[in-house]
Amino acid sequence: MTKSENESGFVSHLAELRKRLIHSFIFLLIFFIGCYFFSEHLYGFLVEPFAKAVNESGTDRRLIFTALQETFLTYLKVSFFAAFFVTCPFILVQIWKFIAPGLYKHEKIAIIPYLVLTPILFFLGGMLVYYLIMPLAIKFFLSFESTGASTGLPIQLEAKVSEYLSLVMKLIFAFGISFQLPVVLSLLARVGIVNAKFLKEKRKYVVVMIFAAAALLTPPDPITQIGLAIPLLILYELSIFSVNIIEKKNKK
Repeated sequence: MTKSENESGFVSHLAELRKRLIHSFIFLLIFFIGCYFFSEHLYGFLVEPFAKAVNESGTDRRLIFTALQETFLTYLKVSFFAAFFVTCPFILVQIWKFIAPGLYKHEKIAIIPYLVLTPILFFLGGMLVYYLIMPLAIKFFLSFESTGASTGLPIQLEAKVSEYLSLVMKLIFAFGISFQLPVVLSLLARVGIVNAKFLKEKRKYVVVMIFAAAALLTPPDPITQIGLAIPLLILYELSIFSVNIIEKKNKK
């Protein structure tokens, strides 16, 4: 192959990549605009765990904003967050269409399960946060409120609109990304970087690393930290099992 043919092939690959990126951006932009019209409902869905937790306490609560633009910017963030969540499978399909022509048939078969598992695991991590971790964490934080009998003044939470959204988004992304552990370890096993024996031998170090990562990725409370660490430990054991299967298939 001549130098000019190499250059034309490289340019065509760049053009294909640009086309896929533009399609992904347009798709994301369309959903972002659509989600903005429902941003108040989307934010209401995200705030529901907080609403349920405070209603159980029997006191009237509210979310406040302290800057004129705060609620507007919060709705923009909610819209983008929802649009990205919805378009993630489409973006993965665009990535697949870009790399698929350069793969052999057996390589395509090996990668497809990971493209399917990645959004599913992210979704499961988000569900764990929304339905279990957040309600428990909110109740934990509300337990530090005081009527003022010992302090002289009551201590009561008045959460900000933007701060609550930041907390929810941080937890969902932290759990969603952390739940990709089996995908990462399985891919590393396929290329021969790790094996089941190595993962078993390093288990005690991984336990420490998982709890350290949970402490960094979550708020400084035991509920969310343990809530992230325990599923990751389970996923690590499942990763060892999947790596074992991969090694057996490779031997065959």
